[in-house]
Amino acid sequence: MSRLVTLFGGGGFLGRYVAQELLKAGARVRVAERDPSDAFFLKPLGTLGQIQFVPASVTKPASVARAVEGADVVINLVGILKGDFDAIHRKGAANVAGAAQAAGVEALVHVSAIGADPESPSAYGRSKGEGEAAVRAVFPGATIIRPSVVFGQEDGFLNRFAALQAVPFVPVLRGEAKFQPVWVADVARAIAAAALNSGAHAGKTYELGGPEVVTMAGLNAWLAKATGREPNFVPVPDFAGGILATLLGVLPGAPITRDQWLMLQKDNVVSAGAKGLEAFGIKPTPMEAVAPGWLVQYRPHGRFATTTKPAA
Repeated sequence: MSRLVTLFGGGGFLGRYVAQELLKAGARVRVAERDPSDAFFLKPLGTLGQIQFVPASVTKPASVARAVEGADVVINLVGILKGDFDAIHRKGAANVAGAAQAAGVEALVHVSAIGADPESPSAYGRSKGEGEAAVRAVFPGATIIRPSVVFGQEDGFLNRFAALQAVPFVPVLRGEAKFQPVWVADVARAIAAAALNSGAHAGKTYELGGPEVVTMAGLNAWLAKATGREPNFVPVPDFAGGILATLLGVLPGAPITRDQWLMLQKDNVVSAGAKGLEAFGIKPTPMEAVAPGWLVQYRPHGRFATTTKPAA
């Protein structure tokens, strides 16, 4: 019988791609979500009986234990950008790892992030680092995946900045900050490979980045060309950016929080010598190869535009 994989966070942006890769490989997938109905859109991806849904929250150990019961592999994708980082990234990760260990699963894949560091000045980065330590403490053979910023059609990264290109003046905070955007499908393939070939990847840590390192300023310029826009870019000095993030970050829908500002103080790129996508036989996909397909919606006349400037 094919292996059963419990997938925490399967209904999220990255989760839908991971689920698809697992199902294509013939695995049975048990999607664990606080509200399983949020992931019901995944049903058509599997054959009869190949996908199931269970209610579970990483903050509730009893629900986590039920979700991993009988599973061969566990994958934890759960993460947040705002809120109680410690409850989700540290305690939640420890709950999943502890349940996986108790259930005797053969493999655990824990998705963290580049920038994870128990000493990070950012609560996000600190909680991610502490979460990795908590996982390793109870499940030493876990595979840890640290992606850079993940982009894709449903993301909250490229889409957010692409939408901004329509305004006359685009403020650019931390223009020199560097990222290594990685395509969601590449990340999903790596996670599925780590989960289904645990013997080759157990106990290892991987940092996943795309083929390009871009600055915040460079990213905005690329998006402007890709969407046929010509905004005026306004570099925001660091002292002003810090003040804006502190004052506006507490408001609903704020473009940046104080904690995200702190994360921007360090480049979000793959560490020198770190193992990455190549360890899974995956050639990183450049933004230019896939992103224009959905960024067309941000052009002046959307998909009906007759002329657009080519992306650099």
